[in-house]
Amino acid sequence: MVKQKTIKSEISLIGVGLHTGKEVKMTFKPAPENNGYTFVRVDLEGAPMIEADANYVVNTQRGTNLEKLGVKIQTSEHVLAAFVGCDVDNVIIELDASEPPIMDGSSKFFVEAIEKAGIVEQEAKRNVYVVKDIISFTDEATGSEILVMPSDEYQVTAMVDFGTKVLGTQNATLKNMADFKTEIADARTFSFLHELETLLDEGLIKGGDLNNAIVYVDKDISEKTMNNLKVAFGKEKISVKPNGILDNLTLHYPNEAARHKLLDVIGDLALIGTRIQGKIIANKPGHFVNTQFAKKLSKIIKIEQRNFVPSYDLNQEPLMDIHKIMSMLPHRPPFLLVDKIFELSDSHVVGLKNVTMNEPFFVGHFPDAPVMPGVLIVEAMAQTGGILVLSTVPDPENYLTFFMKIDNVKFKHKVLPGDTLIFKCDLISPIRRGICHMQANAYANGKLVAEAELMAQIAKKQ
Repeated sequence: MVKQKTIKSEISLIGVGLHTGKEVKMTFKPAPENNGYTFVRVDLEGAPMIEADANYVVNTQRGTNLEKLGVKIQTSEHVLAAFVGCDVDNVIIELDASEPPIMDGSSKFFVEAIEKAGIVEQEAKRNVYVVKDIISFTDEATGSEILVMPSDEYQVTAMVDFGTKVLGTQNATLKNMADFKTEIADARTFSFLHELETLLDEGLIKGGDLNNAIVYVDKDISEKTMNNLKVAFGKEKISVKPNGILDNLTLHYPNEAARHKLLDVIGDLALIGTRIQGKIIANKPGHFVNTQFAKKLSKIIKIEQRNFVPSYDLNQEPLMDIHKIMSMLPHRPPFLLVDKIFELSDSHVVGLKNVTMNEPFFVGHFPDAPVMPGVLIVEAMAQTGGILVLSTVPDPENYLTFFMKIDNVKFKHKVLPGDTLIFKCDLISPIRRGICHMQANAYANGKLVAEAELMAQIAKKQ
């Protein structure tokens, strides 16, 4: 079991936004378990928060841009890639502008800040989606495609084809996320000259210079363009190097463009909100196809999690048989609705009930079509949860359990004679003063048959 991680202490970086040219202060802060990555706009009233969620992607021009209730975050991908690459699950990212600082156009400085702040393990288990089948998304307009296939760990391959003489086909692969810092983090963003001309004409890339964006010259430079570049980059002289890029910059790798595209894939797929155990293969990736794939995978994961049925060996020796259960619970037949307990920890419990035709409630519910009443399924889940809360006191036989609240009850399928019910109850919050707040699920025949949020309290017998 891998546990979640956050940073030890807060740390700030100051730079300029690539497209706005404005100075930006960005602060990383430790976040609680299950927080994920959240952006906070401290420059706006109320410091509104935007979760790093693929469903908040509004456009992918010149970066992955998020918007929630009118509040925007631009070019989020380099920062998010750094946290995934550093194996950090939970962090609050405060910004006093809409855009993180571009720094040198890579994730390098963000990785250095994360390492300086330190990383600490948390108590909660990390959520990991284990890929079992190939899942893909294709952008028919561009031919771009991303797929994920089963693998023992998270791996990413990016294959790019820019169709130009100066920058043709390149590939990059990251086999182990532990190598992100040394192999991918310092790969800088890039642009082609023809794209740069348009951005300059539109008044964008105000924070750009020759140190944070590789410019590939894919056409002849006119005198007008050359003058515009000198002004934009604050240089008296600009020339093209033999390898086809503007001067004053040396490539870190021959395939730096492909490595940066791989970096973007990691950052964009962080918007799924769940770690992936699988191999990503991205053919001609871009922010649009990346985020569309993230949305698709996020939806698949949520559906599978909602329909997930845990598997237990019902032939194993139970942790508690009916006699041990009766020594703890005050209930007795015909109202004792738990037969065995298989798992019990500080935060969860798993129990079982064999439903037979001999149950007294089948006499009247219903004589010609016996169905277990939903309220009794809820009661059985509560009794299983009662084992969890009573296990926190040294003399459970001297306590009674009472319902306090039941919320969000749903019945999915009928429970019939001959079914075996499995109950799993997980704490929603720690047990305090004998009060237990839990999420309870009941399964039978490989399906979720009922679920509810339950709150109960134990009280000493008078």
